[in-house]
Amino acid sequence: MRAVVFQHEEHEGPGLLGPVLQEAGFTLVPRFRAVRREDVDAELLVVMGGRMAVYESDQHPFLRQELGILMARLAYERPCLGFCLGAQLLASAAGADVFPGKNGLEVGVGPVRWTADAQKDPVLSGARPRAAVAHWHGDTYQPVPDATLLASTDRYTQQAFRLGTSYGFQFHLELTATEMGRWIDLEADSLQQRGKNLQELKAQLPKLKAAEADNTEVLHRLAHHFARVAAGR
Repeated sequence: MRAVVFQHEEHEGPGLLGPVLQEAGFTLVPRFRAVRREDVDAELLVVMGGRMAVYESDQHPFLRQELGILMARLAYERPCLGFCLGAQLLASAAGADVFPGKNGLEVGVGPVRWTADAQKDPVLSGARPRAAVAHWHGDTYQPVPDATLLASTDRYTQQAFRLGTSYGFQFHLELTATEMGRWIDLEADSLQQRGKNLQELKAQLPKLKAAEADNTEVLHRLAHHFARVAAGR
């Protein structure tokens, strides 16, 4: 089974997700800022995050190509998984507007609240009501047509959704504490320009480290969900 991974930044790979997908029987097929037509037919499409925005496709033409692949997959009811920018692209492909969030940049380690629908979700049921995850986004999106809201934060309501067999997560379930520390270092100037305290952000990393086992378990459930979907096609 192929899991095509759309990656937009060199340092933003599948992280914790990669090993659990391989364990579930998937072969990872990386694509860096590029698509192939056969990606429509892959057993799974994973779309990662990135610095760019959904509405910046004029500057980043590959985003328009990715949206085309996502729209086709949704039409064919083929599963997709998106993180951060990937979730926003999935939301846009489903007909939701994506735009800069009025509550500003959400970055750091913080809780998300799973909704009552998430507690009944075939993948997320049994997860703790609140999870510590990595956040790094300034954009948000409208409620996704025909989707089920799965998670929210105090800053932004739209944090995760299920659409058919596909899932979108505005936050970074796949990110380890070590990698988030690296991201903070890479983006130090930008973060400081936006009024963020680097030491405060790094002080949150032990919370993410402590949550890695729980977050990996959610990713494990997702991977096996997608494997079951592929087996049933």
